[in-house]
Amino acid sequence: MNRRHFVSTAAMLLASTALPGGVRAGAHPSLFDLAQAARGRPYAPNTTPLAPPFADLDYDAFRGIRPLPGKAAMIPHGERFAFDLLPPGLYFPDPVTVDRVTPDGTHQIAFSPSLFSFEPRYFGAIPETSPGAGFTGLRMRYPVNAPDRMDEVLVLQGASYFRAIGQAMVYGLSARSVAIGTGGSTPEEFPRFTHIRLHPAEGDTVRLEGMIDSRSLTAHIDMTMRPGVETEMDIVATVFPRVDIADIGIAPLTSMYLKGPMLAAVADDFRPRVHDSDVLAIRNGAGEVLWRPIANPRAVETSAFSDASPQRFGLYQTSRGYDAFQDTEARYHDRPSAFVEPSGDWGRGAVMLVEIPTSDEFMDNIVAFWRPEAPLRAGQDYSFAYRLVWTRRDPDVNGLARIHQSRSGREHDRPGHRRFVIDVSAVTDDPQPVISASDGAEIIATSAFALPDGGGTRITFLLAPGEIDTAEIRLGLRGADGTPLSPVWLHRWTRARDGGV
Repeated sequence: MNRRHFVSTAAMLLASTALPGGVRAGAHPSLFDLAQAARGRPYAPNTTPLAPPFADLDYDAFRGIRPLPGKAAMIPHGERFAFDLLPPGLYFPDPVTVDRVTPDGTHQIAFSPSLFSFEPRYFGAIPETSPGAGFTGLRMRYPVNAPDRMDEVLVLQGASYFRAIGQAMVYGLSARSVAIGTGGSTPEEFPRFTHIRLHPAEGDTVRLEGMIDSRSLTAHIDMTMRPGVETEMDIVATVFPRVDIADIGIAPLTSMYLKGPMLAAVADDFRPRVHDSDVLAIRNGAGEVLWRPIANPRAVETSAFSDASPQRFGLYQTSRGYDAFQDTEARYHDRPSAFVEPSGDWGRGAVMLVEIPTSDEFMDNIVAFWRPEAPLRAGQDYSFAYRLVWTRRDPDVNGLARIHQSRSGREHDRPGHRRFVIDVSAVTDDPQPVISASDGAEIIATSAFALPDGGGTRITFLLAPGEIDTAEIRLGLRGADGTPLSPVWLHRWTRARDGGV
């Protein structure tokens, strides 16, 4: 939408329809207090089925429901923000209470089908009410790309998911408020937003709160967002366990990886790469930079990177430019990276990476999060503060050489061996590769040499796994005096995925 039109009509909209769909105003209790108190009550999942016009929708019909401008779309919020309210249906049956803090109190926005338009191809007469229906989230808008255009910068919808973008980006990976049981042997639990509260925007900053509920916990998330070239969020997530939780996921990031140059034949696809993210990068509490290329495995793979007081971790899209993906529609080259910077001491635990097999690009199959070493105990409160940044930046390698690409393939003239090739930015010192493999796998034929035309440094080696089925490989470049020159490159070789050697 044109921002000039938005600004010129904002005052009129606020005066004539102070809040859409009717409101219930008053001094509402804090969402933090509500979430904390809800822990003491048994979990009550939503069991009310959707009624027409929101019931039994297919994908096209659901997309035919659109928020009406001034009612549920383009609702002015401060001078530079606007928001849309999102309808129920399809994958989003559960109602979310949405309210808004204004100078004269907190106002709950009442839901009504009249706030939306319905595509006549899919819908007949629309009833005035729809029992059990409610908003399912919201979308924030901001002039991030041009001063006269209100672009989407944030969506909160579905379980406790949210995703954001900065300038010149399209949606890609998502974040969650909290995760439970991800990658475990029992079904994963998906806590969901039950309440979202919008606070007054101040200039280029907006604050939102969310209340989250599930069988094992309640939680509160406080998010202050600043859209821009990068979109930054300062987040405090507080968890109120109903039961002891050992498999909690803090600051979870969810992404997709189908194929890339490490194992291009995993999917029969004309594009050289298909992924939202291709690297997990970690700066651990000791300042060591870890670089772990993501894989599409044959079976669920879980990796734990033990740490104390991590400095940063994130899922990165390191491949940029159209030529890397050759996809004119999905625009994978414009999808954001996202990284988490913990505030304060998170103690001991591990950055977890879960990789799930997928045969297409429509399933999120990659999850990264922090798991505390000690279980969260029922009846106690746990707060985790962090900054979440959505960016096009490469991982911060702390002044070390950047890893440009990772490739592997069968060594055809040496059965039982696999070739690995890792390219890094130019290294001025005499680079010495330091490579190891676990479980008795052998590393041979190691070399490091300069690429032509100043293209950087290439490290290459052969893996001879013998009879084992899994090997963890660790590689780093060091100078003659032992000084690290590159991040620590990590890879899990599996016979199942790599098809032997």
